Amino acid sequence: MTYTTIRCDHDDGLATITLNQPEKLNAVSRRMISELKACWEALATDTSVRAVLLTGAGRGFCAGADLSDPDRAQGATADSGAALEHFFNPVIRTMRALPKPIVAAVNGVAAGVGMSFVTASDIAIAGRSASFLQAFARIGLLPDGGSTWFLPRLVGDARARAMAMLAQQIPAEKALAWGLIWDVVDDAALMETATTLARRLANGPLALASIKKALNVAHGNDLSAQLDVERDLQRELGRSEDFKEGVAAFLAKRPAQFKGR
Repeated sequence: MTYTTIRCDHDDGLATITLNQPEKLNAVSRRMISELKACWEALATDTSVRAVLLTGAGRGFCAGADLSDPDRAQGATADSGAALEHFFNPVIRTMRALPKPIVAAVNGVAAGVGMSFVTASDIAIAGRSASFLQAFARIGLLPDGGSTWFLPRLVGDARARAMAMLAQQIPAEKALAWGLIWDVVDDAALMETATTLARRLANGPLALASIKKALNVAHGNDLSAQLDVERDLQRELGRSEDFKEGVAAFLAKRPAQFKGR
């Protein structure tokens, strides 16, 4: 598929999605979310891709929804939930269920749904100048894109409520201290650091998909149910080629060469 608002590049098992409307700080138009939906759905079934790196072109990761988009429904009778139901929510669901790790490289601001893209990823690394903003209350809306689910689990209930209600910008260092992201690096080192990490995951074992699956269901399970999940997934992994290779490499004291199967 040819994209006009994003780029999707493939290189040796790693797919890199770049939000590509830098003149608007990669604000999400109807066209962009449609292209993202198609892109994520294609990656979900692409067996040549084993990890995904998500970033933004220019000086911002994503400024949220494009409020100037002429395709956006407006007016008192507009259905603000329709776009969520048909475009935004499927993207978040696909990202979270994707059986491959997602690394977000956050350059500049991540606001609104842009912040949702970060929290729906598996590992987020931010440049030192990056910031995070739940801006919805400023325009009379509530956080969406799964933010009311992700934020309390990542930063705690008190911080999640304050971020949503006060709509204050959170700098990268504070986001790191709160547990919203994995790491902060100098801006100049962001893409190299994130790409190196994403490529490491792309060369990782089949177990990465099972780790993601187990963690996704853990919040809804009690300990007994989660132990059953671990048992079932471990049974499958114990029969995998990657497990055999991992053990052989450990005994031979050499790096493992995982194939993702």
